Amino acid sequence: MIDFVAARRMMVDGQVRTSDVTDLRLIAAMLEVARERFLPEAKASLAYLDIDLPAMEGAAGAPVRRLVKPMVLAKLIQAAEIGAADHVLDVGCGTGYSSAVLARLAGSVVALEEEPLLARQAAENLRAIGVANVTVVTGPLTEGWKPGAPYDAILLNGATEIEPTALYRQLKDGGRLVGVKGRAPAGKAMLYRAFGQDVSGRPIFDAAAPLLPGFAEPPAFVF
Repeated sequence: MIDFVAARRMMVDGQVRTSDVTDLRLIAAMLEVARERFLPEAKASLAYLDIDLPAMEGAAGAPVRRLVKPMVLAKLIQAAEIGAADHVLDVGCGTGYSSAVLARLAGSVVALEEEPLLARQAAENLRAIGVANVTVVTGPLTEGWKPGAPYDAILLNGATEIEPTALYRQLKDGGRLVGVKGRAPAGKAMLYRAFGQDVSGRPIFDAAAPLLPGFAEPPAFVF
């Protein structure tokens, strides 16, 4: 039988701390949240590997939804500088793992998922571990969640090939958005900040993450 507590500590010590993640609140959150709880039972033994893990098989022709690997998730969350009173939007929450980590850092979290089955699983998982400051909502990921806006921070829980302009508009003045820009393996983790009506972004580290639904660049028209 796998010792998940020991595996979780090895993940944090070997993947997260060694990647310049120094936020002690974030490290504590990742030590507390049981990642295996958010995976299909058949995949639980893989929970602490340094890979993006399938959260749900996609329908025919649809991409498989995955949990972003721990190192990339941790570095993105650290870059967002989430405070204890912050209101956060988790775009593409999947089965709820990222939201459970964010819940330990922020005052409130809106967990947005467009796949109803994943949204139900996220709500069940979060309820099962006693998380009370996360609201799971269902809707198109590219549109964000206007009823909960504005947000101090937005986590794009995966990759995008397009500018997430609708999400920019849901940031507070001074708010931060983090995510991965570009399709694997050539992506860049990005940090965007809102300054009034303007948003400025910069790359913060090389990264690859699963492309989120709706965030693919439209195919170019060829004559």
